[in-house]
Amino acid sequence: MSPASVLASAYQRSVADYWNREKNPVNLRLGEVDGIYHHHYGVGDVDWSVLEGPEETRDERITAELHRLECAQAEVLLNHLGTVTPDDRLMDSGSGRGGGSLVANRRFGCHVDGVSISETQVAFANEQAEKHGVSDKVRFHLKNMLDTGFESGRFRAIWNNESTMYVDLSQLFPEYARMLRHGGRYVTITGCYNDTYGLPSRAVSEINAHYICDIHPRSSYFKEMAANRLVPAAVVDLTEATIPYWELRAQSPLATGIEKAFLTAYKDGSFQYLLIAADRV
Repeated sequence: MSPASVLASAYQRSVADYWNREKNPVNLRLGEVDGIYHHHYGVGDVDWSVLEGPEETRDERITAELHRLECAQAEVLLNHLGTVTPDDRLMDSGSGRGGGSLVANRRFGCHVDGVSISETQVAFANEQAEKHGVSDKVRFHLKNMLDTGFESGRFRAIWNNESTMYVDLSQLFPEYARMLRHGGRYVTITGCYNDTYGLPSRAVSEINAHYICDIHPRSSYFKEMAANRLVPAAVVDLTEATIPYWELRAQSPLATGIEKAFLTAYKDGSFQYLLIAADRV
């Protein structure tokens, strides 16, 4: 598909342009550790001993630890996909540089279609599938997650990993309900602002501006899922589990300057890091 046919608005064109040009070391250096390039954050306890030891290898140790934490986050998401067989098809929506799709295929042996509106990301991810020898089962497509063109009932499971803040949920979940087969599973890990706080806090607004996104309130996920035959099966608050990742990243040479906003928002309660798994009924 051509970019013109995929991008439906000026905002989507701006997002695609951002990710086409993005070469942030925090996304690239971590992937260089083992050839799995994720585009999300991490969870779990930090091994703070990485800050000790020879100064000349300190940066390398921190980078490896950040990558371990982001890989742990990916495994948490996969743990909630339910039973997946090698014949099943999954969709990685907002697939970035492809790490999540490759990990899902490695774990389940299944088919995975990744979609992104970034030509650069799609090309990079397909190269990675070739390098890992799984291009027969893992493919990446230049597609809009709001209108993929995939046939109805194609997928056993669909996930978003930190990508729902770029779209209108009232448009997203009808498309997922269409593509998921009956009994299929949807999983998202996302940052959302806490409705009880009120409007987005200053720190959440700073995150929005940094990533040119629009973080949704927590309630919107459940409202739009309920309207589209997606019934929550699990809700996990990962906020406390992700704070150590951000505390380590703030001390990393790969810090981007947004770390303080994330830590402030998580700690003041205005922002939450949630996993939601829902079944298509």
